[in-house]
Amino acid sequence: MDEELLSVGIDVGTTSTQIVFSRLSVRNQNGPFTVPKMAILDRKVVYKSPIYFTPLKGENLVDEAGLRRLLLAEYERAGFSPDAVDTGAVIITGETSRKENAKTALSALAGFAGDFVVATAGPDLESILAAKGAGAVAFSAEQGVRVLHMDIGGGTSNLALIEDGQICATGCLNVGGRLVKTDEEGRITYISPVLTGLFQGKVGQILTGSQAEELAQTLTQALEMAAGLREPTALLEHLWTKEQALPPALRTLPFVNGEGRKLVISFSGGVADCIETDRKWNEFGDMGPVLGRTIRQSRLCAGAYRLGAETIRATVIGAGSHSLQLSGSTVFCRNVALPVKNRPVVVCNGHEDPACWEARIQSAEEDPVLYLRLPHSTDYAALRHLARGLVVAFRNRPVYVAVDRDVAKALGQLMALETAAPVLCLDGVAPEEGSYLDVGAPVGSAFPVVVKTLILER
Repeated sequence: MDEELLSVGIDVGTTSTQIVFSRLSVRNQNGPFTVPKMAILDRKVVYKSPIYFTPLKGENLVDEAGLRRLLLAEYERAGFSPDAVDTGAVIITGETSRKENAKTALSALAGFAGDFVVATAGPDLESILAAKGAGAVAFSAEQGVRVLHMDIGGGTSNLALIEDGQICATGCLNVGGRLVKTDEEGRITYISPVLTGLFQGKVGQILTGSQAEELAQTLTQALEMAAGLREPTALLEHLWTKEQALPPALRTLPFVNGEGRKLVISFSGGVADCIETDRKWNEFGDMGPVLGRTIRQSRLCAGAYRLGAETIRATVIGAGSHSLQLSGSTVFCRNVALPVKNRPVVVCNGHEDPACWEARIQSAEEDPVLYLRLPHSTDYAALRHLARGLVVAFRNRPVYVAVDRDVAKALGQLMALETAAPVLCLDGVAPEEGSYLDVGAPVGSAFPVVVKTLILER
């Protein structure tokens, strides 16, 4: 029998704030006499909010009270209470993530939005969620093609390179439709600091169509460089966000690889809605329509391209429907208060001296999850020795372990014999060094897990 989870996605972006609710169907795919294998088989969006302008106080502060009022009203309109939410994600994206009070606003929303809701941000995760929410990952898998997905919002463009349904590189550019904003009379009210040296207009001046066109051409050229369609210059480095290094896979990305497989460019985000639709150039008090039209006329759309199944809602759909994964079913949990949130991940190899594990674990400010890559041959005696070493390494801390082989239940039981501390041992997940882990109450025999690549720390 299927189990259902209610998931929420909240995206507080540079331009817009949105909320969606989704139903996730979970089923055991194995028979009654085998180890269960829990999987998310279906994701259905059951409510989409209107698209609101993100409430701000001036240019440097998020309006926390305004956000709370907006979300409370949308919960009521959707017919759900925060207590009914099982999982999901609250993310602050783009230029909004750089506001002075972004972290406190995010924390307040995370507490408001339900018991097991992720509060996270960062261009890597944004790129992944947008690519999934727009259907670019599914398109790549179904068509067997290479896809470069570009989610172009108000302040940033999140990129994801996808090979046969697998995301193999991500990146982010300071390219968006609201880097310059105007009032109803066309006077410039805001210029993003990222445009220093690239745009000569000044706040208070009238933004002309030719100025907007020239800037849009510059921003589009940076996108072409990221796609390998134009020789990279210092412009690409200038607009690349400082949170990430430029991945080699994007730095030298060819339009046609050695096998002759063409790259399909995929678009989402608010600017994507202006690529194939003619709009007045200053219709939204920004340069989004000009940027969309310039992209349509550029090399990005000269070859194979597509608009996402979701455009402006791609990231929030990804947050609400694709942020969750399930652990394996050979897992162990004793005396752990769930949900466990924001546990830093420490990655080690099973053949290392346990003293190395201990040093890494004890140096973590918060109780970490140790992700252990095990040797290929791990018999019972080796597992018992491993369990004792892990318990010593964690000392008096809760023992949170994830392993890359289906031995978590046996290893967890052996660790429980050696310590009275809480023990959680998972398999079926592969977090990376520097990521954070959330673990919720079990669904069947598996645990809902969210691996967060970057936590907001600005």
